[in-house]
Amino acid sequence: MKLYKQDPFGNALFLKKFLIRVLGLISHGRYQGFNKLEIEGSEILRNLPDRNVLFVSNHQTYFADVAAMLHVFNASLSGRDDSIKNVGYIWQPKLNIYYVAALETMKSGILPKIFAYTGSISIERTWRSKGKNVNRQVKMSDISNIEKALNDGWVITFPQGTTTPFKPIRRGTAFIIKEAKPIVIPIVIDGFRRAYDKTGLQLKKRNILQSMVIKPPMDIDYENDSIADIVEKLEYAIEQHPSFLKVLSPEEYAEQEALLDKKRKFWNS
Repeated sequence: MKLYKQDPFGNALFLKKFLIRVLGLISHGRYQGFNKLEIEGSEILRNLPDRNVLFVSNHQTYFADVAAMLHVFNASLSGRDDSIKNVGYIWQPKLNIYYVAALETMKSGILPKIFAYTGSISIERTWRSKGKNVNRQVKMSDISNIEKALNDGWVITFPQGTTTPFKPIRRGTAFIIKEAKPIVIPIVIDGFRRAYDKTGLQLKKRNILQSMVIKPPMDIDYENDSIADIVEKLEYAIEQHPSFLKVLSPEEYAEQEALLDKKRKFWNS
C-alpha cells in the first residue's frame, strides 16, 4: 500500500504541488511585473475535459513558455479571464498537467531536474543530440509515456521540437494525435525570446510584451486525415506554416522589431 498519492510516473503529488507553488511564486513576476503577459482565449480552458487534451504551441525558450502556460492554465481554472493577477491561484494547482521536453535538457542542471518533477515527459530526440544532428529511431516508450499522460490529464507539446521559428512540424505529434484522438488546442506565443535567454531562465530584457493566444479546438478527422494532413493543420494552427513568412527589407524589419516591444493594437480592439 502506497503511503502517498502518485501520478502515473511515480511522482509524489504532495511534492509536485509544493514545487509548483514555489516555482509559481518565484516566476510570477516575470509575467506580471518585469514584463507584461497579455492573454487571449483563456475561457476556452474551462470548457475542456479533465483528460485527453493536447496543447500544441510554437516554441521560443526551453522553460519560460511552459511556466507561463502553467500560470495561465491554473489562473483560468480558478475563474480568471485572460489574467494572472493575484498569484493565489497557484495554491491549488491542477496536478495532471504534463509537458513534453527533451531528456538532455531536463538533465542539464539541478533547476531543470527540479522543474522536470512538476510534470515533464522527458523524451529522447531522434534528430538532435548534444548540439549535433543525429538520426535515431523513435523510442516506443516515449510515445507510450505521452499517451499515458494524456490518459491522466493535459499534455503540452511543441511539435517543432526546437525554439527556432518556422522549422518543420515533427510527424510524431501527428502520429500521437491519430492514435490517442485527443482534443487538440493550439496556442500561439510571442515575446518570450526577446524577454529571456534561450533557456528561459535568465531575464534578458524588461518591459517586453509577451502574448499568449489560446485558440478553439482544432477540427481533425482522426480516421480520414493523413499524417501529412494533420501536420499541415498544425502548421497553420500555431502559425508556423511557410505562408506566414514574409520577406522584409532591413528597414521594415527594424521598424517591426521596435513595434513588437509595444502594446499591440489588437489587444485594444
